[in-house]
Amino acid sequence: MPDFTASNFPPVPGRRATTGDAALDDRVRQLVCDAGCANDRELIAEMVITSLKLGRDQTSTADLKLFSRSLKELRYAGNIFAPYRHVPKVVVFGSARTAPDAPEFLAAEIFARRMHEEHGYMTITGGGEGIMGAAQRGAGRENSFGLNIRLPFEQRANETIHGDPKLINFKYFFTRKLNFLKETHAVALFPGGFGTMDEGFEVLTLMQTGKARILPVVMVDKPGGRYWETWLRFLRDDLLQLGLISADDFHLFKMTHSVDDAIAEIAQFYRTFRSYRWVGQRLVIRLGKRLAPSAVAQLNEGFADILVGGEIVQTTALPEEQNEPEIAALPRLVLTPKRKNFGRIRQLIDAINAAETEA
Repeated sequence: MPDFTASNFPPVPGRRATTGDAALDDRVRQLVCDAGCANDRELIAEMVITSLKLGRDQTSTADLKLFSRSLKELRYAGNIFAPYRHVPKVVVFGSARTAPDAPEFLAAEIFARRMHEEHGYMTITGGGEGIMGAAQRGAGRENSFGLNIRLPFEQRANETIHGDPKLINFKYFFTRKLNFLKETHAVALFPGGFGTMDEGFEVLTLMQTGKARILPVVMVDKPGGRYWETWLRFLRDDLLQLGLISADDFHLFKMTHSVDDAIAEIAQFYRTFRSYRWVGQRLVIRLGKRLAPSAVAQLNEGFADILVGGEIVQTTALPEEQNEPEIAALPRLVLTPKRKNFGRIRQLIDAINAAETEA
């Protein structure tokens, strides 16, 4: 599973965490070795040093509990997802109050079932009833993850995921939301309340600002439904007209009225495109197939406005990508874009998927 930020924010090179005491720093790093940590020892040492600083800063007990519990939740969730790291997943958001006889309920069930049967996707939901339960019923227990939230009132996980080892209970919304986006390859939003709006805008905000890698995001409604139409009208008539978002931001998602269109949008996103990461100021886009030279020329002509300088070049893996040997053979497109308009980068991905590939 790639870094969900697409390596957009690498650590400062050459800077090592320190307690301010060289002897203590050595003891911490020796402790990391003695504990059997074989990989990323410097990162682990940095976390230990940060914890020591929290104690030295006389951090309040309430904050220490918050930081400790958050790290525990993230570690536990990471362990649950780890065996399925190379299996594609789709997050399904939607109301827990949707009735089993509602058309949106049936659509969510069919969507998750077909995503698994036709494309091999597992399904991640919040673990509750309604749309979440429908999606997990469609995907099946063995193909489902439930990211449940502990609330002051009683909340039971839906019958499909209840008692399954892949049901993860979170105390904090922010650790839960991080895992939704960190672990998925696509997002589908069905009609819902405050929670669905919060999750949808969180995904769009992180992509719009470059804090998370660009994913296919589909808003799914029943045929003739007005839920997402009303939401889209608010975006166009108010946010866009007031200059609070840009027209290109609308490329970060697609609204559909059918399961067929939603599935097709996700499948098309990965037709040729596979993933991307930042290497310094360069954007490296991994492809399933090499593009025809004429297609690369068309991309350069159509997307010259997003480049800081130079051009889009088709090449092989860069030396900086040696930590991902499993995808080293994939062809690449390398460019140096402006880190401003990520809606245009989504358009570039769409253009790559529509481009002619080499035989």
